[in-house]
Amino acid sequence: MTHLLLDLPPLSAERFASIEDRVARLLDTARDVVIMQGEALLPLEGAIRATAGPGTTALNVITGPYGQTFGDWLRDCGATVIDLAVPFHTAVTAGQIREALAEHPEIDFVSLVHAEAATGNTNPVAEIGEVVQAHGALFYLDAVASVGAEPVLPDAWGVDLCVIGAQKAMGGPAGVSAVSVSERAWARMAANPRAPRRSYLSLLDWKERWIDGGRKALLHAPAQLEMLALEACVERIEAAGPDTVMARHAAAAAATRAGALALGGGLAPYVHDAAEAAPVATTLRAPSGTVAAELVARALAADPALVLAAGGGALAKEMIRVNHYGPEANPGAVRASLAALGAALADAGLTVDVAAALDAAERAWHGALRERIGEVTGA
Repeated sequence: MTHLLLDLPPLSAERFASIEDRVARLLDTARDVVIMQGEALLPLEGAIRATAGPGTTALNVITGPYGQTFGDWLRDCGATVIDLAVPFHTAVTAGQIREALAEHPEIDFVSLVHAEAATGNTNPVAEIGEVVQAHGALFYLDAVASVGAEPVLPDAWGVDLCVIGAQKAMGGPAGVSAVSVSERAWARMAANPRAPRRSYLSLLDWKERWIDGGRKALLHAPAQLEMLALEACVERIEAAGPDTVMARHAAAAAATRAGALALGGGLAPYVHDAAEAAPVATTLRAPSGTVAAELVARALAADPALVLAAGGGALAKEMIRVNHYGPEANPGAVRASLAALGAALADAGLTVDVAAALDAAERAWHGALRERIGEVTGA
C-alpha cells in the first residue's frame, strides 16, 4: 500500500478540472471554482488580499477567532475596517448587519464566518446575503466548517467569495481547499494593484493561467494524495446524499446538546439558543469551579480517540468542544463523549446522571433525523 501511495501517476489537468466541477456541484454554483493546494487559510487570505486595499471599507463580523484574523488581514492590506463583534455564545443577525451598513454607507466589503467550529455558533448567511446584496458590497464567506454539515449556497445567497475546506464536515484532507469566485470578485481583483501576482496566494494567477486557458495546463504539480482524497470525500457525500450527511450532523448536534443538559453537574451549552448552534461541533460551558482543559485532559487520558477538545486560548478555561463532524457525526461518538465527560465531572466531585444523558441523546438523535427527513420530503 505504501508503495502505491508513493508511486502515483501524475494527476492530469482533466482530472483536476473534474474534481473542481464536483466541488462546484456540491456548492450548487455556476461560478468559477478554484481548488488551491493548501489548507483553507491559503484561499481565505488570498481572497482578502486580492480584493481589499487602501480604498476598501470593510465590515468585518466577529463571532469567533477567525473573524478576528480576517480583520487583521484587512488592516494589513490597508483597508478601513469596521468590526462588528457579537458575544461568542450567540450569532450575528441580519438586522445588525443592516444597521451597520446604514451607519456606514461607504462599506463595500463584508467578511463573515458561516459556522465557527471554535465557538460553536452558526450565522444566518441566507438572510445576511440579502442585506449585503441590497447594499451592493462584496460578500466574503468562510464556509470551511459548515460545508457538509449545513447548506452552503453561494449563488443563491449572493456570496462573491466562498471558501471551503474538506477537513471538517466533509471528512476529507486538510491540505487542499477551494473557493468559488463571482464575476464581481474577479473584476475587483483585476482592478486592485495590490492583488497578489506570481504568488502562491494569487487567485488571479489561477484565473489567467488556468481558467482563462480552458483548464488545460496546471500552474504547478498538484498535491496528488490530497486531491484524490478530496475527490473521494466528495464521492462519499454524493453517494450518501448531501441531505443525509447534513441530517447526521444536525442529529449529532441535537443529541450532544440534549445529553449535556441531561447530564447535570453544571455542564451547559455554550451557545444559548439551539437555533444559533452549529451542527459541525457543539461547545459546552464547563461547570463553575472547574477548568475545561483539565476536564478534557482527564477524559482523553481514559480514551484518546474521543472527539473532545478544550477551547482555544482564553476559552480553554471555560469551553469544551465536542467535534462531531465528518465520520464522527454518529451516535457512538456522541455517546462516548457524554460518558467520558460524565466520568470526568464525577471525578471532580460533581453529581451527574450518565444514564439520563445517554437516554436524552438517543431520543434527540432520532427526533432530529425524523425532523430533517420531514423537511426534505415535505412530510
